[in-house]
Amino acid sequence: MADEEQLPLIPDQRRELLLKHLRRDGVLSVQQITQLFGVSHMTVRRDIAELERRGLVFSVPGGARIASHLRSEPSFQAKSLIEQPEKEAMAGVAAGLVQEGMTVYLDAGTTLLAMVPLLARHESLTVVTNDFTTVDRLMGSSHLDVIHIGGQVDPSNRSSVGRLAATTLRQLALDIAFISTSSWDLLRGVTTPSAAKVEVKQAAMECTGSSVLVAGSSKYGTFGKFRVAPLGAFNTIVTDHGLAEAAAEGLRAGGADLRLAVV
Repeated sequence: MADEEQLPLIPDQRRELLLKHLRRDGVLSVQQITQLFGVSHMTVRRDIAELERRGLVFSVPGGARIASHLRSEPSFQAKSLIEQPEKEAMAGVAAGLVQEGMTVYLDAGTTLLAMVPLLARHESLTVVTNDFTTVDRLMGSSHLDVIHIGGQVDPSNRSSVGRLAATTLRQLALDIAFISTSSWDLLRGVTTPSAAKVEVKQAAMECTGSSVLVAGSSKYGTFGKFRVAPLGAFNTIVTDHGLAEAAAEGLRAGGADLRLAVV
């Protein structure tokens, strides 16, 4: 470490070394990085911002971290208890993309579940979903057509997954598909630790004229084992205002139509 501190590093060299240390340690504070390279706090923050724009690291209060591996998804009950204001704000932005007469796909997830009362205000919609709670909450909306795609039941997330669900989806023509995820980043795109969820999400994206990713900023910078799609496959990305400015710049530089929901 001492040898690295004495090197007359240009910014790109310093950032590569910072990446090396973050891959080893996972997370470092700004103070640790300033001591490591003998540079100012401002220089460190510029380095973090540049690496974040490129999707290589992710800022945390007082420091930076490398992308973290999501090994399992939280249950429906656990997800329903957190970040409710952010979910409602994202649901409002996403629902603004829906027009009368559309056939809309809602992926399973508590963020998209927040769209249900907003969609129920429409006079004419077809709502397609793999989420059992969504269907339950739309039971009283007799003015809407509701289709559940069936398939293998995932009890922990109150949804259906697998090939049978995907096969049903492929029989439909969707106007817009809202896709949820528990892990996403610039380099890997949308991922999941559950292989059974991949084909359903991909089928929805194949059958629609417009794919919309709706994912909270707290999930950005995590990745699962199985890849669903690159971020460039989505027409629109809706997240909350907690996304770091440098990360947002990187997504927009990559061509994303990024919409930030404000609580």
